[in-house]
Amino acid sequence: MKPSARGRNHGGPQAPAASELSCEVCGQMPEPTKTRLTLANIAVMLPIELLVHAAVVGTHLPNVGKVLVLTLTATILVIWVAEPSAARMLRRWLHAPALRHRSRLGAAPSLWRARTVLADRPGSLQKLTRSLAGLDTNILSIHVHPVDGGVLDEFVLSAPGGLREAELLAALREGGGNDPHVWPTTALAMADGQTGALSLAARIAANPEELPLAVAELLHARIVAGPDAGTTAPAATDGTVLKIPTAWHGPITFSRPGEPFTPAESARAHRLAELAEILAHRPVTSR
Repeated sequence: MKPSARGRNHGGPQAPAASELSCEVCGQMPEPTKTRLTLANIAVMLPIELLVHAAVVGTHLPNVGKVLVLTLTATILVIWVAEPSAARMLRRWLHAPALRHRSRLGAAPSLWRARTVLADRPGSLQKLTRSLAGLDTNILSIHVHPVDGGVLDEFVLSAPGGLREAELLAALREGGGNDPHVWPTTALAMADGQTGALSLAARIAANPEELPLAVAELLHARIVAGPDAGTTAPAATDGTVLKIPTAWHGPITFSRPGEPFTPAESARAHRLAELAEILAHRPVTSR
């Protein structure tokens, strides 16, 4: 069940709203434990049972009539009054385990992938690191790409769970970063880049036809023109479109809006294309 972010913002002792406890995906309320549900029902039903018994026992009805009246009255009051009242008045206590679990999830660190351009001079990265440290954000990995006007640094960051994208962007700018971008990510971003590239090269070696998908995976990009597509790839002057010419596969074009390709990424993609072309034209030797 996906925890709602609103569950972390309750204030005061009042019972939480249903929207705070319900799942954002399925809309269902979390199931309270049987022990808590039983104790809550007893706490609400016991006064009702006592009042009903006190009222009926004092009447002059025969015993059979008293039993029937007590049974029907208590059943109706329990269904219509006790159970809804227990669910409403004791909602926070009933769902306390679920709320504590969601609070722990909300406080857990979250992973972000970030990119920004820094000046290529001593102290630039140190200044950025101090700015991120002010948000209790830790740099888990860093890749440096030389670009015009400086270096493009790509980070994987571990940040407090409640930290917002705007706060991270502001910290990157305060630290001297130009044109920063951040994206939520997963632990897969921690995989070693060189190992990933070698794995994709092995994939192409086994089947050169995998080149377009392998490059798209390497660059986290989208294929906008396949080898058989008769369309012209959209022109882009901001570096977000990369075209790889191949003699046997035709031109392959990739797009990554908002995230320009670096020279190093372009070189890696071209090397994979060269590998695929060599393997595709290698004659098959008989054993």
